[in-house]
Amino acid sequence: MKTFVSLGALAAASVAAPALAQQAAPAADAASAQAWIKAADQAYADQTVRSGRVQWVYETNITDDTEALVAASNAEYNTLMVKTAAEAARMAKVPGLTAEDQRKLVMMRTQITSPVPTTPGAAEEFGTRQARIQGLYGKGHGTLKGEPINGSDIEAAMGTSRNPDELKEMWLSWHDNVGKPMKADYARMVELSNEGARELGFADTGALWRSNYDMDPATFAALTEKIWNEVRPLYVQLHCYTRAKLGEKYGDGVQKKSGAIRADLLGNMWGQSWGNIYDVVAPKGAGDIGYDIGDLLTAKGYDPVKMVKAGEGFYSSLGFAPLPETFWARSQIVKPRDREVVCHASAWDIDNKDDLRIKMCTKVNADDFVTIHHELGHNYYQRAYNQQPSRYYMEGANDGFHEAIGDTMALSITPEYLVQIGLLSRDKVPSPDKDTGLLLRQALDKVAAMPWTLLVDRWRWGVFDGSIKPEGYEAAWNQMRLKYQGLVPPAERPADAFDPGAKFHIPAVVPYTRYFLARVLQFQFYEAACKEAGWQGPLHRCSFYGNKAVGAKLNAMLSMGASKPWPDALEAFTGTREISGKAMIRYFAPLQTWLEKQNKGQNCGW
Repeated sequence: MKTFVSLGALAAASVAAPALAQQAAPAADAASAQAWIKAADQAYADQTVRSGRVQWVYETNITDDTEALVAASNAEYNTLMVKTAAEAARMAKVPGLTAEDQRKLVMMRTQITSPVPTTPGAAEEFGTRQARIQGLYGKGHGTLKGEPINGSDIEAAMGTSRNPDELKEMWLSWHDNVGKPMKADYARMVELSNEGARELGFADTGALWRSNYDMDPATFAALTEKIWNEVRPLYVQLHCYTRAKLGEKYGDGVQKKSGAIRADLLGNMWGQSWGNIYDVVAPKGAGDIGYDIGDLLTAKGYDPVKMVKAGEGFYSSLGFAPLPETFWARSQIVKPRDREVVCHASAWDIDNKDDLRIKMCTKVNADDFVTIHHELGHNYYQRAYNQQPSRYYMEGANDGFHEAIGDTMALSITPEYLVQIGLLSRDKVPSPDKDTGLLLRQALDKVAAMPWTLLVDRWRWGVFDGSIKPEGYEAAWNQMRLKYQGLVPPAERPADAFDPGAKFHIPAVVPYTRYFLARVLQFQFYEAACKEAGWQGPLHRCSFYGNKAVGAKLNAMLSMGASKPWPDALEAFTGTREISGKAMIRYFAPLQTWLEKQNKGQNCGW
């Protein structure tokens, strides 16, 4: 099973797991190591099919019984993954293995993001501590006007409130109540995880995470910093303009005219996406583009299934084969009325072949129309690489690729595309004077998030390698947030605070660099498609709908899966072997020029 949901857990396993581990004695030579690799690959493939079915049943019918089934399945799956990784570490020492065998052994070891040592009791201790801190997060509350407010409600309130005192209260209470109590457990989890990483042959857990990118961990870290420096000038201009608008809104006593931005004023608990304050920063009239996709869908009689058919039509226009009949019979497109389900959108490949599905609770609105195009991107990627000979190759070229494909298709829902599929009439296409608003709205999501998606793992890499000690967790976090985002907390933070823990991905131990990579890759893919289609005009208005040449070139990249190092896959579609932020800069070039004019005379930077 390959499920693509923002944080969906991959479920479980096979009773064959212990047998595989028992027969995996250290290989004496390359031939026996290769035989073990083949057996491990097949066991993993078989297991993902079984676990996929269990996970699907649970997420589309949540009951006490299905919860018990998926819990048992997860435990068995994790057991197999740990044992396979441990044996892969031993096999990697066998002389005479091919480069491809060694690469596959790295994949087997780096699929575990929280390795634990084989010391008796270590896995149980790690699991207990992680369950405790995830519980602290899941049950966490902040306060608003002195009253408790839960996580989802506080996120919504942070997006809509324009009262700086309320925003400060919510920000501080959430970080104090949720983050601070988990610090000791997190520090111990770091110790255990590092011991496990060293047993698998890595310097520390951060090095393990960075080793799944077909390059030396230090080289990969340098690459991400290089990409950030390409995008940083655009971010600085967006930061400068936003800071000025916040100053106009709240006054110098709340937001100063120079320096950093107060982190709680950006419409998001972590300052990672600023779209919720578009009303504060938008130039007058620029946000009104003259149509709403949801209204267009309603006027044309679209229902949820017809929306998914429209998404399929986008890919069919590029030359991709129609989705299988089982997709329509087995997908959850609307929320069932008779049971509890997980509504968070996700894309599934149950059998590693052609049992593709989406799981959504679709409503007829603009957001879900975009989400459908995104999720189907995962499905078409899954089918494109299903002929690969190894289950380990049936993945994105790296962990940023899958999300980037979906995001590329979401970028493609331009006014021109809506005209081409008959949703928008030509005379309703927004005029060029609306471009600033369109691009600014996009930038508040895409560009504003760039430094955040970098610093979360930058901080963890330092924690894992020991350069950031537990007593310095908070200080280092605030220093990095200032360095990369140009943000400061709304009040001084005490040394014993643990603000990183107030973000789900920290207690859940979910690597974050994939989101950084996806942010830039989507613009590289989109620009490559538009060039192949011969698009003339502003890049952000491009449509490559109906272009079979684009589809053929895209499929050449998708069908490679993870069978080759990611630069090979990137080159197949874009012509370059380098992940770069330059395509993003070109996409937002008109906005950057406009921002520079607005910021004239300002002291940009912090």
